[in-house]
Amino acid sequence: MGGVNYARRSKTAAHEEPDEQDSSWEELPTPPRSPPLPVGTAWSPGPAAGTARGRAMLGAGGGGAGAKPAKPSFVSYISPEEVHLRESIEKEVNPHLLPGELLLCEADMVLKCIQDDGSNRGTYGKLTCTNFKISFLGYCALEEEPEFKNKVIGENDITLQCVDQLYGIYDDRKKPLYNQLRRYPEKIIIYCKDLRVFHFCLRYTKEEEVKRIVSGIVHQTQIPKLFKRLFLFSYATAAPKDTEIKNQTVMFDTIKDWRQELERTKGNLKYKAVSANEDYKVSKQFPPYFVVPMAVSEDSLLQYQGKGVPIWCWSCHSGAALLKMSAFSKEQDDSASQMHKTFLEGMYKTVNKPPYEAMKIDDLSSSLPSVQDIQTAYTKFKQLFLVDNSSDFWDTDVKWFSLLESTNWQEIIRRYLRKAIEIIDLLEAQNTNVLLVEENASDLCCVIASLVQIMMDPYCRTKLGFQSLIQKEWIMGGHAFLNRCNHLRQTEREEAPVFLLFTVLSDCLYIPVFSTFFFNCQHQKDTAVAGGSYDAEIGPLSFLSVWDWSMQFEPEALALLNNPLYAEKPKLDKNQRKTTRFKHQRQLSLPLTQSKPPPKRGFFKEETDQLIKNILGKRISRLITSSDELQSTSREFYDNWHYKPVDLHGILLPRLEGPGIRVWAQRYLRWIPEAQLPGGGTVATATIILDTMEDVQSLQKKVDEKHSEAVSSEMETSALTRNPARLSSLFPFALLQRHSFKPVLPTSIWKDLGSEEDLARRDDDFVEIGDD
Repeated sequence: MGGVNYARRSKTAAHEEPDEQDSSWEELPTPPRSPPLPVGTAWSPGPAAGTARGRAMLGAGGGGAGAKPAKPSFVSYISPEEVHLRESIEKEVNPHLLPGELLLCEADMVLKCIQDDGSNRGTYGKLTCTNFKISFLGYCALEEEPEFKNKVIGENDITLQCVDQLYGIYDDRKKPLYNQLRRYPEKIIIYCKDLRVFHFCLRYTKEEEVKRIVSGIVHQTQIPKLFKRLFLFSYATAAPKDTEIKNQTVMFDTIKDWRQELERTKGNLKYKAVSANEDYKVSKQFPPYFVVPMAVSEDSLLQYQGKGVPIWCWSCHSGAALLKMSAFSKEQDDSASQMHKTFLEGMYKTVNKPPYEAMKIDDLSSSLPSVQDIQTAYTKFKQLFLVDNSSDFWDTDVKWFSLLESTNWQEIIRRYLRKAIEIIDLLEAQNTNVLLVEENASDLCCVIASLVQIMMDPYCRTKLGFQSLIQKEWIMGGHAFLNRCNHLRQTEREEAPVFLLFTVLSDCLYIPVFSTFFFNCQHQKDTAVAGGSYDAEIGPLSFLSVWDWSMQFEPEALALLNNPLYAEKPKLDKNQRKTTRFKHQRQLSLPLTQSKPPPKRGFFKEETDQLIKNILGKRISRLITSSDELQSTSREFYDNWHYKPVDLHGILLPRLEGPGIRVWAQRYLRWIPEAQLPGGGTVATATIILDTMEDVQSLQKKVDEKHSEAVSSEMETSALTRNPARLSSLFPFALLQRHSFKPVLPTSIWKDLGSEEDLARRDDDFVEIGDD
């Protein structure tokens, strides 16, 4: 173009739609120069273009202050994007492919739009689709590479299993995209299961490339897949197998691991590890090895394929144990029902031995929200974070808490936490064995058993302990990740985010490089390993575990997984051990003296109940007093624990009151720039703490060197740039790359506050918005 600008003169009236055949192009003088946009950045007319000032700027042909405006009724300079399009084409970008990854289709000149008021600002690049992921490769290199990044999945990469919903824009209308496409959209919107939202504009892409890329994405993400067509098998076949992987997580795939866990929890006196299911003769849903009471025989395991047999989960230091059991089907004839009843009575006697040992049976299917309830609530919940643009965010901001409550997601979390506390009361305070009952003992049992161990066992709150807990209760426990996550697009009725009730470790659920969350049970995985790939010469497959974090992150990023404030439990000397040896261990976690319990009505007293209901409403009252739904004994245990000082190496109980159940902003709001606080939040505090700890560590090292004491190991600290002004409040889960173009306070609220003079006269009001 050589800096020459062109304008189109319309032969129609200003209020009529111009006809392309009746218009001509003419050369106009160059207008005043504005700062050039970076190559690959699109341009759209700002708000001023629709105002009198904007029309005056468009009509000025340039030349100086005395130049007369051009005569055409409508003049439009060619936008900078049309100049930069031609420059961008010259730059070639190639996707980075993993072993076994195949490029299926691609399209050039795709605009990745910034989610700001629906404008077309963004970055141009190439959109590709492989048998593993959808990737956007920008023509412009980033000015600054992100310091905390994943080596497998990039910032603009979407694995095929991570795609949740796919929409196309047709004439400003959003419609879902399915297999049969009669028309191809001018823009596609991808909603991801990790709550990211991508807008790709195809307006400047060649028609043939639009057809290929849209059809390819729809086919790869919306059509049911065969199990062996998962990228997991392609990668395992092509990836090198000579890589030594160091993994200290207990996998519970050998009988030795189970025996060590029994010894660690002192459960080996009453329970035993068995190998009766080593060839899956008992049940394909059970792991090869598991733990049962001492009195249970192998014949009992084989009689009903493991149903009705108490399976050990964990033992409390007081001797009480947490167990689970697969229930018999409720639809059966009388004779079978009587046989099952007789069998269960015999099994119960192996655990229930009064007066020395008592047992409480809890049928979770009747006392907790069902799997379908969980799916319904989460479907509503996730819509709060799938934001298309800034306007949608600010429109829902005023009523956000009401929308959050209407999803019922937090109430479901509260009920599961409440159930876990009731079980902890039975194990810890009442020394009672607890038997969890569920149809397959692979959904709700996994959640409750994991929550109980996290609250009671400090080892499960360490990184290795937490990973081992997931291996034991979820992977070996037979949780059907393949169906619950709907990885194959075949089980929509069975899809439910049960795992997210326990942890928000969701990013790893959708990376089919690691096999941890891509099988329904251990039998399915062993069958896949033994079956090998389609190439018979390769032999058995070798899958990677997600717990090898070095496959995804650099050492500097892995340092962020460490808690710099963690302190090991102090060891008692011999004299202190002798004085406390006669005490029962259970007494150490309870108040040493009888103290007056706190009020049982939350943080409002009983006489103010009517005031709460009248002024704050029934909804707020229900949230405040929701913890009163605990059973009387559990309520007393709950209040006593919160009344005494917290022992970080003992039992930890969460708050059940309404304000205590909050959304984890660093995870759920990480992709919404409007929700970020640049240079603020807990990140700024953590930065100062880390810097102080590094100074203390450096001084301690100098002291040790003076005393000639060899330092065995140094605490690994993050080498990342920790300037608080450059970090977001959602770091490291989100990078600070763009700011919101909207004010922190919506305009309507800002106007309600009054004028600047009124604000200046007011005293500052203190409003507590929480620790986050």
